[in-house]
Amino acid sequence: MDQLIPPRPFTHLNATTSAAHSVVTILNPQDMYCSGDQLDVLLEARDHLGQRKEYGGDFLRARMSSPSLKAGASGKVTDFNNGTYLVSFTLFWEGQVSLSVLLMHPSEGASALWRARKQGYDRVIFMGQFFNGTSQVLSECGLTLNSSAELCQYLDARDQEGFYCVKPPHIPCEALTHMSTRNRHISYLSKEEWRLLHRSNIGIEMMKNFASINVLPCNKSANIEKKCQVGMKTPFPSGYSLKGSWITAFCKQTKFNTAKSINDCLQRKLVYLMGDSTLRQWIYYFKNFMRTLKYFDHHGTGVFKTHILLDVERHILIQWRKHSHPFVTQQRFSLKDENYIPREIDQVAGDKDTAIVITIGQHFRPFPISIFIRRAINIKKAIERLFLRSPETKVILKTENTREVHQNAEMFSDFHGYVQNLILRDIFVDLNVGIIDAWDMTIAYFSNNVHPPDYVIANQIGIFLNYIC
Repeated sequence: MDQLIPPRPFTHLNATTSAAHSVVTILNPQDMYCSGDQLDVLLEARDHLGQRKEYGGDFLRARMSSPSLKAGASGKVTDFNNGTYLVSFTLFWEGQVSLSVLLMHPSEGASALWRARKQGYDRVIFMGQFFNGTSQVLSECGLTLNSSAELCQYLDARDQEGFYCVKPPHIPCEALTHMSTRNRHISYLSKEEWRLLHRSNIGIEMMKNFASINVLPCNKSANIEKKCQVGMKTPFPSGYSLKGSWITAFCKQTKFNTAKSINDCLQRKLVYLMGDSTLRQWIYYFKNFMRTLKYFDHHGTGVFKTHILLDVERHILIQWRKHSHPFVTQQRFSLKDENYIPREIDQVAGDKDTAIVITIGQHFRPFPISIFIRRAINIKKAIERLFLRSPETKVILKTENTREVHQNAEMFSDFHGYVQNLILRDIFVDLNVGIIDAWDMTIAYFSNNVHPPDYVIANQIGIFLNYIC
């Protein structure tokens, strides 16, 4: 990753990539195109003085869309590392199609984010609550703590995971029960770098003077024969949205759009959702769409407690549990009903009717990447152990999704999510798991929200049901 994102120091904003001055050319332009064709765009990055850039690394986001058809898809960006990029669009549907390439961050901004990310653990303050009989004490906690005070150490020796709190006087370390976080006003970016990462400089259109293109059917329609199943390699883009529905580009989908079809699929299934609130959205969707699934009150604190849905007649269980540290939220949450995901996986016996869905990412963005890498590798090892005792258990990885442009790019920029997705795919490349590419889907749907809308969640669940049934 360090080789992919080398340092790009700059003395002035004028020397950084400019969306307005960069040159975009459609290669081999046609009056009309056929659906299924590939359309290539060459992008030549230039700085604010119009000079050609001699290195790559710009964080770009490509998308094609037809708003009247509720259609969208990601474009694929190839970086030649010399200031030129190839952006490839697969013309999945017919009609008037608009093309877009956004400059999310210039290479200098992306490089600054990468450097700053590796510098500190202290952007987030963890406040632990210790309960001892009737007394309650707050104490600072973290993934590391620079403190000479006595520390409570919460260690997982096998997986090399650690979490620490300043030990309150006269209270045992075991008395830690709850946690909340807040952001510390600290930055590892310079003033100039912050200007580069200001809201007004993020997501600038590079193709704004291009007319839409005309795509015709041309009697070409390749049928995909192979049913969706775990272990399939997912290309990018992995599919597209049309009339609001997601259509996968690499396997044949079954439509699960009635309560009966979903019930038939979920009959006798145990479904364990392990991750963040973007997976908890699945629980809410299932509950609203499936009247036969009843919410089981697991007691506990707030929205981050364990969520369980049951259908006793059909023997269906769906459970969501949050991944453990780091979990970033101002809302108070309990530490008593959570564990690191590898330990959670170790607790699952597994069989052909068990499915596990995993998502990590959003809460790891404000911390050094080593935390994310270690967790991803530990999850991989836990899945390998699971497959030894139960090779027929279905494991599905839902990638991180894009989010709104946040004021604090240093902590929450999508660039961090992009990097984490690259790493995740690399670590899980040879595992027999299903991938739900939520990153690709949320670009296609242009949802721009850390919690995508229900129709996106419904289509994620549609892919999941295809993997398990």
